[in-house]
Amino acid sequence: MTSKPYLTGHYAPVADEITAVDLTVEGTLPPELTGRLIRNGHNPKPGVTPAHWFKGSGMVHGVRLRDGRAEWYRNRWVHTPALDGAPYLTEQGPDLTASAAGTHVIEHGGRLLALCEANLPFELTPDLETVGAYDFGGRLRTAMTAHPKEDPATGELHFFGSSPFPPFLVYHVADAKGELVHTAEIPGATASLKHDFAITRRHVVFVEGNVTFDPEEHSGIPYGWSDDQPSRIGVMPRGSDGARHIRWFSIEPGNMLHVGNAYEDGQGRIVLEGPTVDREGFQLSWNWWVGAPGRGTEPNTRSYTRSWVIDLVAGTVDEQIIDDLAVEFPTLNEKYLGAENRYGYAVSFPDQEGFGGYGVVKYDRTTGARRIHHVGDARLPSEAVFVPAAGATNEDDGYLLTVISDLKQDASQLLVLDAAGLERVATVHLPRRVTAGIHGSWVSDS
Repeated sequence: MTSKPYLTGHYAPVADEITAVDLTVEGTLPPELTGRLIRNGHNPKPGVTPAHWFKGSGMVHGVRLRDGRAEWYRNRWVHTPALDGAPYLTEQGPDLTASAAGTHVIEHGGRLLALCEANLPFELTPDLETVGAYDFGGRLRTAMTAHPKEDPATGELHFFGSSPFPPFLVYHVADAKGELVHTAEIPGATASLKHDFAITRRHVVFVEGNVTFDPEEHSGIPYGWSDDQPSRIGVMPRGSDGARHIRWFSIEPGNMLHVGNAYEDGQGRIVLEGPTVDREGFQLSWNWWVGAPGRGTEPNTRSYTRSWVIDLVAGTVDEQIIDDLAVEFPTLNEKYLGAENRYGYAVSFPDQEGFGGYGVVKYDRTTGARRIHHVGDARLPSEAVFVPAAGATNEDDGYLLTVISDLKQDASQLLVLDAAGLERVATVHLPRRVTAGIHGSWVSDS
């Protein structure tokens, strides 16, 4: 038995690939839920113990819904060279195809892509079989972030490649059809870890925290906290000439993995929000990720939502913690990505002492209200994916889809919540307990 926390409990890997059809549904699935929920996560092969949670091979889990029925569940490893032990570093340099491909999965331009930020994306079939590494017809020559942003107005996909070596940051745009149409190296960037970023209607926003390249870290993920690495926000105008106009703003020490959203407010200031950790909070999570002593009960602890208001005219940044609940995996109605959103969603975690429990959280940014759907003892929800309701008129007219890992029952369910009130709408019973994962997407048939 291994003592690695990311191979036990909710995170214990499954040992095989299966397909099940005609799943049991409690409640009524709304007819507009016609498509596939696909979720990614780390699931090493049996007998393999990676030195870091993030080095575990990627496995995608999918649930097919149509006309009020749950037609199938299936899970598949993303069959990359790394799944069979190929090294990332070779005599010729990094092999961008040697990917875990276990962080996220998205659909863009008709292609389903499994993502891991140190590598090229991997294309999957609609039934989750692996097609192979995808480099946008040879145009993409850097890694691709696991958190690209699709502009809801233009359909463009904005993303970046980050590296611990120059060029540290390269920005890309693919058009709505999936053609890579713009690439630019970003001046002034450093080796700081850049896991996520944001777009607004007029700007691209990069975040550099205190976590940066550390050649002495031997877990396979060569990053660590450094007090010497400045924390900064980079604001770049969108457009083909934007890179040379980027401005960097100093912020308080910390690190942010995931952006909630960003937008320009009525005064032209940029508002950016997302969960952040301080040095102690990062170390607690890192110790969990590598299985070292002195860690929290789960991989995300002491992560609290922070807001930055960037005044481009005055050249100032006002920042503050805006919530005292430990959360991660922020999501929203993607129609409001890059614009001012009233509602946001997240997953709540226990703090480092084990208090607080798990739940799906809804924030009302207008009233400041916070509501939690508690999922129950020994039950862990995945990132809550928003799907709009048919004929939606309000921002929160829709559903939240989350996969529950239930240790007591050794089972999992796809839980469908009403996004307005967080009440349960339907439950789809899955044929196995699904390993707790990271990110996923709803891929609508429409």
